[in-house]
Amino acid sequence: MTRIDDLPIRDELRGKSPYGAPQLDVPVRLNTNENPYPLPEPLVRRIAERVTEAARSLNRYPDRDAVALRTELARYLTRTGGHRVTKDQVWAANGSNEVIQQLLQTFGGPGRTAIGFEPSYSMHALIARGTGTGWISGPRHADFTIDVPAATAAIAEHRPDVVFITTPNNPTGSAVPAEAVLALYDAAQAARPSLVVVDEAYVEFSHGDSLLPLLDGRPNLVISRTMSKAFGAAGLRLGYLAADPAVVDAVQLVRLPYHLSAVTQATALAALEHTDTLLKYVEQLKQERDRLVTELLAAGYEVTASDANFVQFGRFDDAHKVWQQILDRGVLVRDNGVPGWLRVTAGTPAENDAFLDAVRDLKKEHSA
Repeated sequence: MTRIDDLPIRDELRGKSPYGAPQLDVPVRLNTNENPYPLPEPLVRRIAERVTEAARSLNRYPDRDAVALRTELARYLTRTGGHRVTKDQVWAANGSNEVIQQLLQTFGGPGRTAIGFEPSYSMHALIARGTGTGWISGPRHADFTIDVPAATAAIAEHRPDVVFITTPNNPTGSAVPAEAVLALYDAAQAARPSLVVVDEAYVEFSHGDSLLPLLDGRPNLVISRTMSKAFGAAGLRLGYLAADPAVVDAVQLVRLPYHLSAVTQATALAALEHTDTLLKYVEQLKQERDRLVTELLAAGYEVTASDANFVQFGRFDDAHKVWQQILDRGVLVRDNGVPGWLRVTAGTPAENDAFLDAVRDLKKEHSA
């Protein structure tokens, strides 16, 4: 049988594994940071109406520039992000991963480098590799916060073309203060004018505010977002960015023609009509996230402070063994490969109860 490495693939892809979490049929799945609440029926009906309307013209290409969608995304950001955003500052694609890919195709590529501060969202490094962009792993403190002096020194040393800052950070859940982002942005512009991408995929779950106001006067700053988490639309695959209009113009140099289908645009527009309802689910999940933190600490686990819809907990001598023991109790969490730690997504109250029962049971078993 032919193996991948027997094929004439690029050297930097040899020996690598594709991104992905286990998809197992278990009673409680809390491993992929999905919103556990199905879309409300009024929204499902509205999606059906908009998709039916779009279907009548599927013989034609969709709006190549997604003007209506970008207009509504700008309106959403302006209303919730504390900063006025216009349509010309917004770009949308098939998930935030395609947004990141387009940014790296435009500002990275062969002979260029990107830096991220790990552990963080592993797709940043994987997409960098896929676009031929060199990857640099930047420093964090032992508590998983970014070591700003060491990070600015790394930027000055390596002079990367793209800098990734994930806040709230995945998989640790910690937020990055605005002053730290500003320090890294200034360092990136001093070393060599570089693009700084702030990945805010989980910002709606944060205790603090979005960093959208930092866009003012910073043409090389990008805020990346998604509809997968807060909007409960992981199956939609819709990501977007806010940035200087020149950045939006630049990524269109590499976008595929008509990359967002008419059905995707129609579905996203329907979801944006129901923003207030969907954000109520976010408030429920924030309460459940905080409950998980409190209960895990009470049970004797260590927890990383979280501003996301998940919690990193530990510490374990063998995290994968504990992952399996939790799975044996019918609950699937995420083994992200961070030594000594696991990650659990905030689910419904009943799902969270099942998880907490499992980890409390483990504590009793290990202390017996």
